[in-house]
Amino acid sequence: MAGETNEDIKAMSFEQALDALEKIVDDLERGDVPLDQSIRIYERGEALKAHCDRLLKAAEDKVEKIRLSRDGKPVGTEPLDAD
Repeated sequence: MAGETNEDIKAMSFEQALDALEKIVDDLERGDVPLDQSIRIYERGEALKAHCDRLLKAAEDKVEKIRLSRDGKPVGTEPLDAD
């Protein structure tokens, strides 16, 4: 991870970012990473989490649920979170 910046995160898919985040968590949980590297990969983990959050929010915004009429026929869509 030496010399790595977080610029590459912007191009990652949700799955790629999640895999990278899981590896960071595993590395930190093992506890055998030097302190300076732990800080660096923790900060990268924060950037990965933020990226995953943005991608997930964008996906949720695209999801719609189908509205049904009283007789059960589709009549359109509405945002997933609308009540």
